[in-house]
Amino acid sequence: MADLDLHHLTDRYVAVWNEPDPERRRAAIRALWSPDAVHVLQPPQDMRQTAEGLGFGRVVLEARGHHGLENRVTRAHEEFVAPGTFVFRSRGDADRLHDLVKFHWEMAPRDGGGTAGVGLEILVLGPDGRIVSDYQFIEG
Repeated sequence: MADLDLHHLTDRYVAVWNEPDPERRRAAIRALWSPDAVHVLQPPQDMRQTAEGLGFGRVVLEARGHHGLENRVTRAHEEFVAPGTFVFRSRGDADRLHDLVKFHWEMAPRDGGGTAGVGLEILVLGPDGRIVSDYQFIEG
């Protein structure tokens, strides 16, 4: 992993969420994440408040394995990208410490304008350079 290109990794990561073709999206997921990888999402504040109001403790959402990741990425694509409303992109601030990579991404209107959402991604990479753990924080 010494020769890992962070910008290439983050560009591939963001591209998978924008990919319209299900087969190419599936192949990209298999290339980026290990077969038993986990994607953990800290839900947006409103979802956490709703859960707390219902008597639940800390809410965390998880997708496991390639099948779970395909469902997660496809659902986000269908909601935000497929209607032609938004596009995901990296903010170009990737950094690495051993097997950890962090970077910010944003969701922006496809036709231009201000950012509609921002997230922090923290990735744990396996020896083969694929993602084994993916932690996502919605920041705005």
